[in-house]
Amino acid sequence: MAVQDGDWSARWEDGRSRIGRAFRSVGRGLADLVLPPLAHDSREATAAAGLTTDAWTRVIFLEDPVCDGCGAGFEFDGGDFASDRCAACTAQPYVFARARAACVYDTASRGLILKFKHGDQQQFAGLFARWLGRAAAPLIEDCDAVVPVPLHPSRLLARRFNQAAEIARPMARTAKRDYLPDALIRARATETQGGRSLRGRKLNVKAAFAVSEAGARSVRGRRILLVDDVLTTGATAEACARALLEAGARAVDLAVIARVKSARELPR
Repeated sequence: MAVQDGDWSARWEDGRSRIGRAFRSVGRGLADLVLPPLAHDSREATAAAGLTTDAWTRVIFLEDPVCDGCGAGFEFDGGDFASDRCAACTAQPYVFARARAACVYDTASRGLILKFKHGDQQQFAGLFARWLGRAAAPLIEDCDAVVPVPLHPSRLLARRFNQAAEIARPMARTAKRDYLPDALIRARATETQGGRSLRGRKLNVKAAFAVSEAGARSVRGRRILLVDDVLTTGATAEACARALLEAGARAVDLAVIARVKSARELPR
């Protein structure tokens, strides 16, 4: 039986694609043999770029069941497994609807996050995006667009990149969701939140965030996934969520790399 031209062409293209993938795989294998991938947290060679085994085992990842409102593991906040909300979120819900965190913010994760945030080690961005893509999968599935917590221009100039944006961008791309880096802006510079009480943190970020004119058109009527690095008291995330909701967003969820054991308490 004669082979149709379309069938032959499709088989030819499929064969070429397989050969190309095979060559790329061999090429990567040879490159890794000559120059093995290095761990993000040390100069130790690893099977694939990531963390050393020691660093990996120290990170406390947050697995279900977690509180739907703040992302805390129920063993930390005393949640009731019969409910999807911890006692604190039931009594006083956050402005954002739901939250997820990839891991607990402690000595192990803090060191990694600070290397990324203040040490200009941007190789962590892809790793954290993958962690968050897994932990926040239900929120990503439900969202229409992804928005990073912004930095003030002066801080962005000093730091040279926005850590939240570096996580949000690949996460949105992988999930095929709209990425809106300029929807939310930092209307005024704020002092660091470190060392402040809950009330002090809320006052520090009060009216600090706004939605741009173009951003308002992009968020109106849509469910937004807000992305940040760490959740402590939730003051910054609530200020951002409030601005987005006032601009017409249908709902705002939150995804962070890490959160303190109880986001109603300040970390040491």
